[in-house]
Amino acid sequence: MTTELQYLAWSIVLGLVYLMAYATAIRRQNGVEWATGARDADKPPQGLAGRLARAQRNFMETWPFFAVAVLLVHLLAKESARSVWGCEIYLWARVAYLPLYAFGVPWLRSLVWVVSMIGLIMVLSAVF
Repeated sequence: MTTELQYLAWSIVLGLVYLMAYATAIRRQNGVEWATGARDADKPPQGLAGRLARAQRNFMETWPFFAVAVLLVHLLAKESARSVWGCEIYLWARVAYLPLYAFGVPWLRSLVWVVSMIGLIMVLSAVF
């Protein structure tokens, strides 16, 4: 398995961490009965649960682009130092993004998002 595919696999694990963090927070906010029920009553996430919901949604907005870029690099045999660095930058920036969003850190969180996009663009640029 190439390094880029390993980072892709780890990004899936990270996506599950984002999802589980949100699921845990929303269950704590609304209770086990709500979590195990039909959820007919809409209870929007607030506070920590709301921030984790937005962080998870943000991850899912960028992850498909990252995944496709990694797969293109692999399928076209364009692996390079740039694609590896891009994967590493994307993954570690996304690791940092979750707690920054959860704790409501405004400017640094946005800067880390930009860094993750630089990593994604590095991976994609390796295709060309």
